[in-house]
Amino acid sequence: MATHQTRWSQFLVLITVFFFWGFVAASNEILIPVFKNAFHLSQAQSQYVAVAFYVAYTVGSIIYFFTSKLIGADVLNRIGYKNGIALGLLISAIGTLLFYPAANAGSFGLMLSGLFIVGLGFSLQQIAANPLAIMMGDPATGAQRLTMAGGVNNFGTTIGPLLVSLAIFGSVAAGGTEASIEAVKTPYLVLGAAFVLVAVFLKFSSVPNKIDLDELANEEAEDAGKLVHKSSAFAYPQLVLGMLAIFVYVGVEVSTIANLPAYLKLPVEEGGLGLNTSMIAPFVSLYWASLMIGRWAGAAGAFSAPPTVKLVLTLLLPYLAFGVFLAVNTIAGYSVSQFLLYAAVIVLMVVATFASRGNPARMLLIFSLCGIAALLVGMNTTGMTSVIAFISVGLFCSTMWPCIFTLAITGLGRNTGQGSSLLIMMIMGGGLVSWLQGWLADHHGIHLSFIVGVACFAYLAFYAARTPGILRRQGIDLDKLAASGGH
Repeated sequence: MATHQTRWSQFLVLITVFFFWGFVAASNEILIPVFKNAFHLSQAQSQYVAVAFYVAYTVGSIIYFFTSKLIGADVLNRIGYKNGIALGLLISAIGTLLFYPAANAGSFGLMLSGLFIVGLGFSLQQIAANPLAIMMGDPATGAQRLTMAGGVNNFGTTIGPLLVSLAIFGSVAAGGTEASIEAVKTPYLVLGAAFVLVAVFLKFSSVPNKIDLDELANEEAEDAGKLVHKSSAFAYPQLVLGMLAIFVYVGVEVSTIANLPAYLKLPVEEGGLGLNTSMIAPFVSLYWASLMIGRWAGAAGAFSAPPTVKLVLTLLLPYLAFGVFLAVNTIAGYSVSQFLLYAAVIVLMVVATFASRGNPARMLLIFSLCGIAALLVGMNTTGMTSVIAFISVGLFCSTMWPCIFTLAITGLGRNTGQGSSLLIMMIMGGGLVSWLQGWLADHHGIHLSFIVGVACFAYLAFYAARTPGILRRQGIDLDKLAASGGH
């Protein structure tokens, strides 16, 4: 098998877009309770924020899929991967402009339209950037590179809620608890300007526009003679099952945090913490920081370093990420003493990372079972114990995206772009599963509603157990592929 060194200078430019995806996605969790109060919405209606944003990924992917069919070639193979990301950033910038008239008019519908267009641009960015991150080096460390990119994404998710909350409510010290809808427009206009600047920077960077996908498939295979060369991505079972896996993974990741603010606001006698909306930001920040913590631990394998160095990095990086969370929240004026014991929960995630031994299927299985356990603990306890259990879902979701994405597009060759668009299409799970949990919360209580996440993790465990056999029949052995990367 041929191996390639990771092209770090290009990779570091690419992962700037991962930061923005995280910044905006996490900021939605601040918008949800703000809009719920301002527009007098039910819990299910408040989840329209998540629905608009995540369903946009599906619409964007459908447009991509049919455009590819219409022109008789994969869109990214025609226009280039780098150009695709830059175009996606400009589309997202147009969406942020809608926040200005929406805020002035106090229009919930126009706000949702702006978020939808931002998500539409993100869909094209994700279709291009995810496979590009996997392919910028040795296929054996592709999942770890995508994990590292996810760690940058979650730096955005950690500071996004804090900065947007600061922009909307003012400083914690000032004691602001009520949000003006007009206060929402400024952070999103600034974000739009940043999108345009990064698009220009990316266009003139050294990030590659073209990649040889068939060569990549040959490198992934232990026996290239067994590779399945199909005319359609739908012919690969790992992709079809992976599409549902992405749907439920994004679903449980987003619905857990999208519904957590409502749980935090419950009176103490009902199991919650009785918080007002302005004090929710550090809890949202810790949830998204948990994804950063897990991804920084999983990213250690992407470095070309001796095993002992990788071991130290796997132990050190998650606590460095936790330190980032503590630092940014302290600077923002929030008390972090209540979160210090979370360091013990991180130990469980580190143990699970070591147990996976670099195999994406094994990691997905172990983390799915841990996610089920975390939700069940949260559902059967109250107060801070249940809140920490629900937040720890972020730790166990942390490496699932790169694991699923890597498993689903492995062996697809020239169908990789099409397969990537189909996976991005299923990001709509973030909106639909959130709405389902919100509906369940309205009718059966917020505590019980987290059962939706348990069902999602159960399917992910099934996918993790099923896929290695599918790939073996195509000449791809995940354990040998991981071992070739030095894990």
